[in-house]
Amino acid sequence: MTTQAKQWVATSFGGPEGIEFREHEVPAPGPGEVAIDVRAIGVNPIDVKILSRLDDPALLPFPLGNELSGVVAALGPDTQLASGGGAVGDEVLAFRVQGAYATRVNVPAVDVFAKPADVPFDEAAGLLLVGTTASDALHTLDVRSGETILLHGASGAVGASVLQQAKLLGVRVIGTTSERGAETVRRFGGVPVAYGPGLAERVREAAPEGIAAAIDAVGTDEALEVSRELVSTPGRVLTIVRHDLAGQDGLVAIGGANPASAAYRDRVRPELIALAAKRELVVPIARTFPLADAREALDLVASGHAGGKLVLHP
Repeated sequence: MTTQAKQWVATSFGGPEGIEFREHEVPAPGPGEVAIDVRAIGVNPIDVKILSRLDDPALLPFPLGNELSGVVAALGPDTQLASGGGAVGDEVLAFRVQGAYATRVNVPAVDVFAKPADVPFDEAAGLLLVGTTASDALHTLDVRSGETILLHGASGAVGASVLQQAKLLGVRVIGTTSERGAETVRRFGGVPVAYGPGLAERVREAAPEGIAAAIDAVGTDEALEVSRELVSTPGRVLTIVRHDLAGQDGLVAIGGANPASAAYRDRVRPELIALAAKRELVVPIARTFPLADAREALDLVASGHAGGKLVLHP
């Protein structure tokens, strides 16, 4: 038995102009699959980047989106959630799936977790991509309690998660941001510092104890140059953006396509959900859009001025 739904797919690669909102039939879930009626969908820079990186026509139409929250509509035979159990009507979240920009979708059960009751659907949909990225960065740098680190793009979606997770580790964070984002950095325990000319000196003033490591979440030349200037230990400057520079001057780059990163991010998902359940890890939502306006949301993400996490509502 199939169910009618709607889904955004890329019909050509290049940018958001090549995507279409289509009717599609969702079959009954097979073994190891969960059918989810979607309530919220996380929008991420990778959703835009993938449109420019892929060029194989055989992949078209390509379903967009990799994180969502919703309600279990059906379970495949002999199937349970990654968090155990599962029944029709359960509230769930899913990450590292394909085709999340939809009203209903079948996803692998190994990527579906029970949604904590106190975590809103919007936050649940935006929790795991930024959360696992932030955790991966802190883990890769082996950040320790008592250290001070520099975080570029501290008021963004990944930045907010880094700030919260670093605070739980006992790590002090100096966060570069615009004036508009300074309050977000303070809210999550960081020390805001304005980016722009003179950044290195302002960071030194904010952290006379020195900078042990740096995380770049913006990809600017300034971010990398200042990080290299202030961090003396090789291998403790990390970027989640400039993969083209990986290895240069010891620069470390991480991403979900890297096997080590992927394995770590899969492994840490339950821990992040547990933190969210205790409200020790929250996801500030910058803006929501109807699912039909996904192009507008993607354009805003591509501009680099989203100001935080964006969410789509079916």
